[in-house]
Amino acid sequence: MRAEILTIGDELLRGEIVDSNKAFLSDRLFGLDIETRFHVSVGDDPRDMEDAFRRAAGRSDVVLVSGGLGPTRDDLTIEVLARTFGRSLQVDQASLEGIKAFFARFGREMAPNNAKQANFPQGAEVLPNPIGTAPGCLLEESGTLFFCMPGVPRELHQMMDEQVLPRIAERLAGAEGRPVVRTALLRTFGIGESNLDAELADIAREGGVSLSFRTAFPDNYLRPVARGATASEAEAKLARVCDAIRERLGPLVYGTDAESMEEVVGKLLREQGKTLAVAESCTGGLVGERITAVPGSSDYFLGGVVAYADRMKAALLGVPESLLLKYGAVSEPVALAMAEGARERFGADLAVSTTGIAGPGGGSEAKPVGLVWVGFSGGDENAAQMFEFPLDRSRHRMATAQVALDWVRRALLGEERVALRYLRRSR
Repeated sequence: MRAEILTIGDELLRGEIVDSNKAFLSDRLFGLDIETRFHVSVGDDPRDMEDAFRRAAGRSDVVLVSGGLGPTRDDLTIEVLARTFGRSLQVDQASLEGIKAFFARFGREMAPNNAKQANFPQGAEVLPNPIGTAPGCLLEESGTLFFCMPGVPRELHQMMDEQVLPRIAERLAGAEGRPVVRTALLRTFGIGESNLDAELADIAREGGVSLSFRTAFPDNYLRPVARGATASEAEAKLARVCDAIRERLGPLVYGTDAESMEEVVGKLLREQGKTLAVAESCTGGLVGERITAVPGSSDYFLGGVVAYADRMKAALLGVPESLLLKYGAVSEPVALAMAEGARERFGADLAVSTTGIAGPGGGSEAKPVGLVWVGFSGGDENAAQMFEFPLDRSRHRMATAQVALDWVRRALLGEERVALRYLRRSR
């Protein structure tokens, strides 16, 4: 089944909003072993919309349309779809009453233009929208299924899961000869995209198996895809390629699918019954924020100190003033002292620290912008390492926070603390 996703709206082409609907819809289709062949966006121009509808009908079996179902003058999806395929518009009385009831629940009077949201092309099947005023519809034209859904993500998500996917699955039921597709997402940190490709040059060469790469700073993602005549065949192929990747890359692979670094770290801390504290300077609380974004993090995270000023490093973390005067805040001794101070003050099993120059100013020849020290204290080990991240301020903080979390992960796994092949170590 060839699938296409068509999103409509001037705001998409102007860059006013990020078109997250495409990614959501493609992901949901993949759950039915349907790979999306085309992503298309058009503005609210009727001629462009009609052209997009005709192209989609000529090359795709299912077309998911998002946007343009609202009540305003620029919401033209249903009207243009009907005109494109020579269908008249008809009022669906049940939808009209539902829209009126929606406004009544909130004690509001329905504007006259909301009534057009109950108009649908002749022969279309209405798709209810229980949380908004814009019902969707399914129109079949010459064997192509057009599913029209609202552009509001919350409404689109519910309609896709409750109305669209079941109808597509019903069409697929009993179809013979369809290949089964299985996929996984492997998250890596500490190796660049081109190095990943070179490292895995001989991996995923089996028939029906492919491997794609994607950068999502500061990580790189691997997407192995396996196809087979049966589910068991596809799953076996996928398992083999994932095992081969993990064996080759080792701890560079930190998670799968939606697992974030902080979730992986939290799971390891909980499993090992250990606690964590953080001491942050250049990251300004970002490490602690990420850790506490995970539900249940109070099981293992004791707290953190954001000590930006030198006197706060001394007062709150016990960093000796002599070290600050002699070596400066961005130095190995201070990074070590920060981690040790956080661990002692919170009574944690492990602690990690960050101190650096995120820029754009504040650097010098001896300590350039981008320089950062990450410190670690845990068990019998205290360690610090200097990195240089020639990045903008935002990405510098993101990379530093990721290194700090990765150090905790590697410590819990008994692995080397530093990944050498991506983010630069300095001297």
